[in-house]
Amino acid sequence: MVEFDAARLIMRVAASQDRDAFAQLFEHYAPRIKAMMMRRGASRDRAEDLAQETLIRLWRKAAQYDPERATASAWVYAIARNVSVDEMRREGRATAWIEEDGMLEEEDNDEPESLLLVAEREAQVRSSMVALPDEQLRVIRLSFFDGLAHGEIASLLGIPLGTVKSRIRLALQRLRDRVGELK
Repeated sequence: MVEFDAARLIMRVAASQDRDAFAQLFEHYAPRIKAMMMRRGASRDRAEDLAQETLIRLWRKAAQYDPERATASAWVYAIARNVSVDEMRREGRATAWIEEDGMLEEEDNDEPESLLLVAEREAQVRSSMVALPDEQLRVIRLSFFDGLAHGEIASLLGIPLGTVKSRIRLALQRLRDRVGELK
């Protein structure tokens, strides 16, 4: 069995637009990215389109990949996250994770006071996130922004699953404590 080496395959795509290397990357990442997009709320068809868009960007940007800065998987998932964010911006959706966490209440968003409150809460969350230790911030981003499962995060970062869960739990507690202080 041949070991899957995404970094080597990306380098081959960058160097010579190697279609076989790209096909291997596509076969490996397309279903994973599709699943990630579906966890973020996309329909099956939309998730498939977003996965394809991600891999098209990989093809175009392969020369920008730097194995010194990130693992191949982290780089690919960052592209997927950016595709998802671009899509959300195009469609004008708000970030679902804030609503799911109950941070936005039912308000008349046409009222200036409501808009100000939402902006203040977002600023509180952002400033609280910046204060998190790097390892906690990274797992929060991968879990809540990239939509990765805890097991995927553990694999991506090369750390035990329990460590991922602990970091997420600690980060969420710190965020709750900090945002609670700021109210």
